[in-house]
Amino acid sequence: MDYATESDKRLWLIGGTTESADLAAAIALAHLPCTITVTTEAARSLYPPVPGLRVLVGRLEVEKLEQFFQEENIVAVLDASHPYAIEVSQAAIAMATHQQIPYLRYERPAVKTVSSSDASPVIQLDSFNTLLTGNYLQDQRVLLTIGYKPLVNFQPWQDRSTLFARILPSLSALTAATKAGFTSDRLLAIRPPVPAELEKALWRHWGISLVVTKASGTPGGEDVKRDVAAELGISLIVITRPDVDYPQQTSNLLEALEFCRQHL
Repeated sequence: MDYATESDKRLWLIGGTTESADLAAAIALAHLPCTITVTTEAARSLYPPVPGLRVLVGRLEVEKLEQFFQEENIVAVLDASHPYAIEVSQAAIAMATHQQIPYLRYERPAVKTVSSSDASPVIQLDSFNTLLTGNYLQDQRVLLTIGYKPLVNFQPWQDRSTLFARILPSLSALTAATKAGFTSDRLLAIRPPVPAELEKALWRHWGISLVVTKASGTPGGEDVKRDVAAELGISLIVITRPDVDYPQQTSNLLEALEFCRQHL
């Protein structure tokens, strides 16, 4: 890859989320040069093929970040990665600090609604480890809506509870779920958001007694699960977002766009 010239200063948008797609569209309209990184080819389709936006696919190794900054002539970092991709954020923060480059974290606000039904307690846990080392899953019929990567950690519980999982319709997700001990009759591959009526039908069909989700704040995601859990009287465990010390953070798109303008 050729090194960028001084006149080709660029933003680095850490992407792969719907929020990053909204940011990319706004950045493109403002005619700001931006390099977007995603980990999969499927994520590339989130971004418009317009001049000024450059999408790179693949995992950026930490030891190659400095080279990436130089090659792309990065002058500011806008981190819109998934709230649970903490390794990516921590590496970006460290490199931005090292390079003395401004960094801004952009993410959707957490869902703060509380179930109105005492019959459906919402349990907040700080980590998957707290969940797995406790007695929350014992003898339960559990629906996991946590993505496919953590599923391997639930394998020891396959004999102590009845586990179901909802995953993305991808080969990597299906492979990981199968390796974690999930059979085809206990998997549903579908891309969110999932409508409330489908949630209710699925939970009833599988006889779910406990649902585990992440506090990702996705519109039509966590909030829908809270409402359905309250209606059906099913317990909902929410794994809270990892605690990351972001130098700057916002959930306002206009503020994020102004940050981009200031540093280009």
